[in-house]
Amino acid sequence: MEALTAVVDWFAVPVQFDFVRRALLVAVAAGVVCAVLSCWMTLVGWSLMGDAVSHAVLPGVVLSYMFGLPFALGALVFGTGSVALIGVVNRTSRVKEDAVIGVVFTAMFALGLVLVSAVPSQTDLGHILFGNVLGVSDADIVQILVLAAVVLGVVWFKHRDLTLYAFDRVHAHAVGINPRLLETLLLGLLAVTVVVALQAVGIILVVAMVIIPGATAYLLTDRFERMLVISVGVAVVAAVAGVFASYHLNVSTGGSVVLAQATAFALAYLFSPLHGVLGRRRRRPAGQSTARQ
Repeated sequence: MEALTAVVDWFAVPVQFDFVRRALLVAVAAGVVCAVLSCWMTLVGWSLMGDAVSHAVLPGVVLSYMFGLPFALGALVFGTGSVALIGVVNRTSRVKEDAVIGVVFTAMFALGLVLVSAVPSQTDLGHILFGNVLGVSDADIVQILVLAAVVLGVVWFKHRDLTLYAFDRVHAHAVGINPRLLETLLLGLLAVTVVVALQAVGIILVVAMVIIPGATAYLLTDRFERMLVISVGVAVVAAVAGVFASYHLNVSTGGSVVLAQATAFALAYLFSPLHGVLGRRRRRPAGQSTARQ
């Protein structure tokens, strides 16, 4: 009985505070939208591109601060612009794509850091790097919820085309779907999603929220619809666990959320019945290892 009371108090005490309830709302909203998009990021193989876009939007966000514009506008311009720049340099030089991505996103990130240090602002721009989920304002919450609804609405409307594009681009082109247009749409959604997650974990950790839930679900199922559900479930549980753990342990909230997601991935990697390392060993025929030796 005492153990049950302790568990109830562990959850009940933090939610008495308004800043914790706000943090839960933002973390869950950001987690859901990131988890949905991460399924397509995982299937398309855009993990490195997600990292690049998440860092490349920093100058756009800072410039938005300077001119009083919405975060999303600057992030969208610099996110899609950096991807276009990667394509141009890749097509017009002998440098391989992974190297071009590294050059462009580090250059954009460095430009963002310079702007952060140079912009005279009474607003602490440091939370763009590390997140500020415990200090979100009403305006921040409205922006996050609106942008999340826009991303989820577009994904819902185009999910069949995006799924076909992720699995077979040649077939998608054969049935009249424009792969380049879908690629641009997906990159635009990625840029907006990065803005949604900025308040939760900051630019440095946002790529984790865009990649880990989808990668975890990919280890647990072979069906895309289930992958979406599992990915969202992992993100929501990790967001709640991360916020409560950060309150009780007095540690970084964004770091706790991402660490909870990483723990879920590690468990799936080891124990997934379908694709886990230990699961494959249990399914392996008894004499197979001996025969290979």
